[in-house]
Amino acid sequence: MTLTVCVYFRVYFSGLVGLLLILTAEARIGNSSESSFCTESRECLLYDLVCKNDDYEVRHYDSVKWVSTEEECYFMDKATYTAFGRLFKYITGSNEAGVNIDMTTPVTVKIEEKKRLWQSSVFTLSFLLPSDYQMTPPQPTDESVYFTETPDMNVYVRSYGGWMMSLTSGVNSMLLKRQLDKVQATYNKDYHYAVGYDSPMKILNRHNEVWYMVEGEPVCPTSS
Repeated sequence: MTLTVCVYFRVYFSGLVGLLLILTAEARIGNSSESSFCTESRECLLYDLVCKNDDYEVRHYDSVKWVSTEEECYFMDKATYTAFGRLFKYITGSNEAGVNIDMTTPVTVKIEEKKRLWQSSVFTLSFLLPSDYQMTPPQPTDESVYFTETPDMNVYVRSYGGWMMSLTSGVNSMLLKRQLDKVQATYNKDYHYAVGYDSPMKILNRHNEVWYMVEGEPVCPTSS
């Protein structure tokens, strides 16, 4: 009798943990209607706003999974063009299950911070996996496509409009760093993320961001 109860409890507990994990994934990847700048996809990466002003904001993100690929190049624009095509093939059936996967937002590009103009750099492009595939995404058929997971994290964010290109991303990352250094914030200086929310077909009201990972306690911006 005791053994039966223990087995039942173990099965029940395991199922409960699994359910909680699924609910957590779904809670942080939600309907795009919950975001003012996720306008072209069904699902979007959601966050908790810690604080903000006109210079930057601090957000908290839960851990989520992405499908990613790397491309070495001199310029972000060329690297993302090639890498995007690779990931687009994955979500349109080039995976072991042969399934189509919904496009989500945002798309991120991890950029090495110490890049010099005369040296190539490795850019990592990532698509956010939809809530239905956070737990068990189909395996890629392309060996250069793989899964990554961002941790539970606080992020410094600067938003800007227009098009996300090498020049605009570089200028806005510099402006965000200037603000963070001004308030003596600590953040990961090895890399940052260029973050895009819109397809190339969208012309007006575009939304892009630069992210730096918070180290230690976040420093909230004061009113400018």
